[in-house]
Amino acid sequence: MTRIALLNTANDLSPAQWAQLARGNDPFLSREFLGLAESTGAASADLAWQPVHVVLQAADESPRAFLPLYLRQHSFGDFSRDWQWDQAWQSAGLAYYPKLVSAIPFTPSPGPRCVLAQGEPESTRDELIAAAIHVAQELKASSWQCLFVQESDRAALENAGMLLRGGVQFHWKNRNYADFDDFLATFTAMKRKKLNRERRYVSDAGLRLATLHGDEIDAASWQAIYRQYADTFRRYGNHPAFSLEFFQQLAAQIGRAMVVFVAYQGDDLVASAICYRSGTTLFGRHWGADIECPGLHFELCYYRGITYAIEHGLRTFEPGAQGEHKLARGFEPVMTWGSYWIANPRMRHSVAQFIAREAAATEQYQLEMSTHLPFRLES
Repeated sequence: MTRIALLNTANDLSPAQWAQLARGNDPFLSREFLGLAESTGAASADLAWQPVHVVLQAADESPRAFLPLYLRQHSFGDFSRDWQWDQAWQSAGLAYYPKLVSAIPFTPSPGPRCVLAQGEPESTRDELIAAAIHVAQELKASSWQCLFVQESDRAALENAGMLLRGGVQFHWKNRNYADFDDFLATFTAMKRKKLNRERRYVSDAGLRLATLHGDEIDAASWQAIYRQYADTFRRYGNHPAFSLEFFQQLAAQIGRAMVVFVAYQGDDLVASAICYRSGTTLFGRHWGADIECPGLHFELCYYRGITYAIEHGLRTFEPGAQGEHKLARGFEPVMTWGSYWIANPRMRHSVAQFIAREAAATEQYQLEMSTHLPFRLES
């Protein structure tokens, strides 16, 4: 007999139970990342990320399936792009919050959401989706949003009647490049010249660049890296949700699955870009710098990541949300997907109409962005 369990933290599943889940080596949907985000305060009720993770349990309490789920009182940090929806609900005399979100806190990265245990049939995914909708109804949430989903989840969510909404990110794809110069050879001469000039700004500044993995970063370096991360958020009036403790403990736990590109001026660590990796993908997350240097942001956040992906045989580099400037650096526009269950039938109809209107513009935007890529036309 299957039981629906709600977890107050990802740590409520043991490491052995997590090992039963087929998560595809995703660094974010992990006990380490979610558990530390929750225990150090980033994903907590204080920041409107109240964990109510859904687990389908077998009779022996082993997990058959897992869904990350958070009860939210606002939308900061989930990248749901529902900025005007609260106002629409209020205009209809309804409350938009609380809503439920299946996503990784402060991490707009496509990945597994409906996670099955090893050996579970695909029909278990349907059971998990039905369980999530039941939880949404029980908690009287206005909606359940399953964000940045992979293709297998997308199909199941659509089959369950949820509304699908597309977005666009810019990802780099490894087409079996031998090295960075091999990748750059695919650019037009003008675009290649501009990129090389950008990189020369950094080399001419006399900075020393290095790649550090999580198990190679000492406490003093973390102080500098964290300060740079936090300063970037504060500069734009945002809250740096992850703490120094989170980064230090996560680095110790996941080791080489964390990758940080750094720049030194003399002996001082003056800039950093925090990334994570799976067996196939590099994920860019946070950037900061203590100095002004033309081209340094692009070098650490993009070019070092591309080089790393080529050297380590990774297929994709996802540097984060937004950023049309990534096109000129060889990042291609790709579709991302979220799905939406709306409790109120009238509001569901309104959201469906909004998504339908938006879809044509999103598709056109992706096509338009594709015309600005730097690559040479094939003869």
